[in-house]
Amino acid sequence: MSEIEFLPLTCALLTVSDSRTEADDKSGNWLREAVTAAGHQVAEKTIVRDDVYQLRAVVGKWIADPAIQVILTTGGTGVTGRDSTPEAIIPLLDKQIEGFGELFRQLSFDEIGASTLQSRCIGGLANATFVFCLPGSTGACKTGWDKILKPQLDLRTKPCNFAMLIPRLNEK
Repeated sequence: MSEIEFLPLTCALLTVSDSRTEADDKSGNWLREAVTAAGHQVAEKTIVRDDVYQLRAVVGKWIADPAIQVILTTGGTGVTGRDSTPEAIIPLLDKQIEGFGELFRQLSFDEIGASTLQSRCIGGLANATFVFCLPGSTGACKTGWDKILKPQLDLRTKPCNFAMLIPRLNEK
């Protein structure tokens, strides 16, 4: 780390699940705790069933909100018939950050082996808002947050990070 001061970011958290409630949303609640423990703010946290249009409605609202800088989702990134997070989110993105999913699967391989192939986690930008879609397991959320997102959302991480790009995301 360096002499640069920490800059808290404003995040929104979405759990994608047909069965979870706030009381048993282990991954979403873990993410909320991790984000706030890192010094960031959680503006909103909600749970939405795995439905393309409901997902787009919630994430689209957050993308349109200039106060939200980062959106994190958990769940719906697998390959079953109900898993639809990538299909819901990709059309909303202005740019994909392909390296996010690639790096996540590389790191996850060390933890769960070839099962990481079942993860279709994605990252991207929409209206100057970072959007990262993580798998639904708490272990996967920990991998994505601890090893990728926490350092990349910290302005002090060298040589570069996502946080330092925020003022430039609307450049033309």
